[in-house]
Amino acid sequence: MDSPKILVVEDEKVLAVDIRNRLQNLGYTVPDITDSGEEAIKKVAETHPHLVLIDICLSGKINGVQVADIIQNNFDIPVLYLTEYSQEPTLHKQQLTEPFSYILKPIAERDLHVAVEMALYKHEIEKKLEEKHQQLTAIINSMGCAVVVCDTNGCVQIMNPVAEQLTGWKQNEAIGKDLTEVFSLIDNEMNEPIENLAKLAIKADAVLSLPENCTLIAKDGRQIAIGDSVAPIRDDDGKITGAVLVCQDISKRKHKEAQLLRNAFYDGLTALPNRILFTDRLRQAIERSKRRNDYHFAVLFLDLDGFKAINDRFGHQMGDNFLVAIARRLELCLRGGDTVARFGGDEFAILLEEIKDVSDAINVAKRIHESLALPLNLNGHDIICTASIGIALSGSKHNEPESLLRDADIAMYRAKHQGKARYGIFDEAMTR
Repeated sequence: MDSPKILVVEDEKVLAVDIRNRLQNLGYTVPDITDSGEEAIKKVAETHPHLVLIDICLSGKINGVQVADIIQNNFDIPVLYLTEYSQEPTLHKQQLTEPFSYILKPIAERDLHVAVEMALYKHEIEKKLEEKHQQLTAIINSMGCAVVVCDTNGCVQIMNPVAEQLTGWKQNEAIGKDLTEVFSLIDNEMNEPIENLAKLAIKADAVLSLPENCTLIAKDGRQIAIGDSVAPIRDDDGKITGAVLVCQDISKRKHKEAQLLRNAFYDGLTALPNRILFTDRLRQAIERSKRRNDYHFAVLFLDLDGFKAINDRFGHQMGDNFLVAIARRLELCLRGGDTVARFGGDEFAILLEEIKDVSDAINVAKRIHESLALPLNLNGHDIICTASIGIALSGSKHNEPESLLRDADIAMYRAKHQGKARYGIFDEAMTR
C-alpha cells in the first residue's frame, strides 16, 4: 500500500513535532498533528489515517484513552498510545496492557518504527480475521440446516438461525452452555439421553453420525426427529479446536418412510396387516414352535359368504365400508397377541398364537360367526354376511408358511361346500 498516514496527538508541541519528523524520516506520511482529543476526532474523520499515535494525558475535557475508544469504535482505526513510565499504572487500570498497544517516552526511532509497524500489522491481521469470521458466519447463516459450533469442552460457541429455530434457543442464550443443555437429544432405540456429541467426536477424532432414531427435545418441549453428523474442527496444524454439529429436521422424511413402510405391510383399505406381514409373523411362529415343544398355534382362513352380492347391490363404496366394518369386528374377536390380516378381496387370515389345542381355534371361529350374525347398519341398510372358515393347526410337517395357509384354505373350501357360516378343520384326508 502507499505510505501509511499517521495522525499524531500530543499536547507537548516540541515532542509532537519531533515524532512527526521521525515518522517522516521512516517513510510514513503525517498529514497533521494536534494537541486535543476533540480536535483529534475531527482530524480522524477528515483524513482517515491508518494509525493514530496518541498521548494518554491530553489537555481538554477527554483524555487519550477516551479518545482512543471513540476512534476505535467509530472509525476502526488502530491506536498506539504514547506514555511515560509514570503513566503505566493508568494503562493497567484501563486494561491496555496487550502487546504493541503503547510505546514509552522518550522514544527511540528504532522503537518507534517497530511499534508502528507492529500496530499496523496487528490491525491488518485482525481485519483479515474479522473478514474471515464474517465470511464464515455468512456461510453458516445461509445454510439450510442447523449448525452448532462447540469448543473443546463441548460448550456452544456459534449457532446459526436454523439451529435457533430448531432448538428454540437464541445464540446469545446458548453461548457457553453445554451442548446437551441446548441440544437435548434422545436415542429412541435405547430410550435414553445422548451424551455430548461434540465431546464424543473430539474423543473419537472422527466424524460421527447421529443415531438413526434420534429426537431433539426443543426448549419449548417440542420433539423433532433430526439426523446428520458431528465432526471435529482442526486448525491449520491439525490440532482439534472444537467440533461442529450439522443436522436437520427429518420429521417429514420419517413420516414418509413410515407411510411407505405401512403401505408395504398393511392393507390400504382396512389398515390390517397384509399378506406379506402376516406371512412373516407366521414364519416366526413356525420357528418358535421348532424351539419350544409346548408352543402351539393355528391359522384360520376366512372367506365372506355372498360378498359379491353386496357389492353388486349396493356398489363398491358400500362394499369397501362393509369390509372395514368386518375388519373391526374380527379384531374384537381376537386376543391382543393374535394377528388378523386381509389377503385381498373378501379373504382374511388369522394367526392364533399360544393356544392349548384345537378347541381354542374352534372357539374363535364360533365367536367370529356370532359376531357376523349381528347386522351391520351402513347408510341406513342392515346387512348380514356370514363367513366360511378353515382351520389348520401347527405341526412338524409345516416348515413353511405356505403349507399352513394351503391347508387352512383347503379346510375353508370344504366348509363352504358344506353350507354357509361353517368352519372346517384340516386333516390329511382332505387332500386324498
